[in-house]
Amino acid sequence: MWTEPANTVNRENRMNLTDMSLPNIDTGLVDAPITTAKLAADEPAHAPRILMLYGSVRERSFSRFATEEAARLLTAMGAEVRIFNPSGLPLPDDAPETHTKVAELRELVLWSEGMVWCSPERHGAMTGVMKAQIDWIPLSTGAVRPSQGKTLAVMQVSGGSQSFNAVNQMRILGRWMRMITIPNQSSVAKAWAEFDEAGRMKPSAYYERIVDVMEELMKFTVLTRGRSKYLTDRYSERKESAEQLSARVNQRSI
Repeated sequence: MWTEPANTVNRENRMNLTDMSLPNIDTGLVDAPITTAKLAADEPAHAPRILMLYGSVRERSFSRFATEEAARLLTAMGAEVRIFNPSGLPLPDDAPETHTKVAELRELVLWSEGMVWCSPERHGAMTGVMKAQIDWIPLSTGAVRPSQGKTLAVMQVSGGSQSFNAVNQMRILGRWMRMITIPNQSSVAKAWAEFDEAGRMKPSAYYERIVDVMEELMKFTVLTRGRSKYLTDRYSERKESAEQLSARVNQRSI
């Protein structure tokens, strides 16, 4: 049987560039080389802090029930959990940022190291209640980016067959808000049949998937929370900051 020589792949794919110059960058600001030593961090002494948001204010809210089940799991795994109640939160831009519910949400975001977003799917999308909470979280507050570098898990519940529209939309939002969105996710179909009268989730593959997602969220949070500042440190922003500093210094010398 014919066999390919062991070194063929390496030889054909070996980089063969004669010009290795990088004229378009400021080499003094590039993070190079990137090593495991740079990822070393002082591990926080407190338990991982997880904020949970759900997307319905109905009395019998299945997204809240799923969130509460996830909260029980996270607590058992060692997390400190806070659940934000969206009831009373105004529409984005329909109230000042000093509104009690807006201030409460933003304080919890700053407190957290990871988040769980759980929304019903309504008309093929996440609910307005869910989106309003996310829209009240600013991308930046002065020099602080409240959501940047935090971990995120996304879940959804559906009244009918299983769907992934809401979780897919929330993934896009998580990336936009510079969050570390974990690979796993949960989608509970026919949610009305998955919870008992007390709001507790019945044993099922859907429940076990939530267990999987919460385990993964905890692992990613523990792994990254002491390193999120370094992981989200960007060349373009370092370059911009250096240019702004230079401009200020030059302005003072005039």
